[in-house]
Amino acid sequence: MTSSPACWAAFNVVIAREFGDPGLMDIHGLTVDAWAVQHPGDGSRRAIQSVGLHLARLWVQLDQGSSGRAANRAMLGFAERKADLPEMPPRQVYAVTVADVVDASDPEAHRTAVMIWARAVWADWADQHEFIQRWAMAGSK
Repeated sequence: MTSSPACWAAFNVVIAREFGDPGLMDIHGLTVDAWAVQHPGDGSRRAIQSVGLHLARLWVQLDQGSSGRAANRAMLGFAERKADLPEMPPRQVYAVTVADVVDASDPEAHRTAVMIWARAVWADWADQHEFIQRWAMAGSK
């Protein structure tokens, strides 16, 4: 994943807050997924797979209601099939970024900001929802 130094610093503030408050760990996956999808990397096979896997876990969390360990188990299952993931067209702009989360230092404000961020990122990839859902569900058969 590639990012500007300022963006990376903001992400580190956000995840440090989550690791410092066990009550925020249930949304940590959303933070990681939103970040990863917005920072697709260098176009390598690994970077392509990262975008697809993190989009799939966003779907599991936001549309299927899974969280924590259940979402992580789903991600592990998806990872077994990551070679099937094609490159998806990169986004040029995002409605919400980590910059919109970094100043939300109160735990409830943080939780709300992460949820808004994750939902916005998922919405930014709306043209890929059908593919991601089909791909994710193909492994559960």
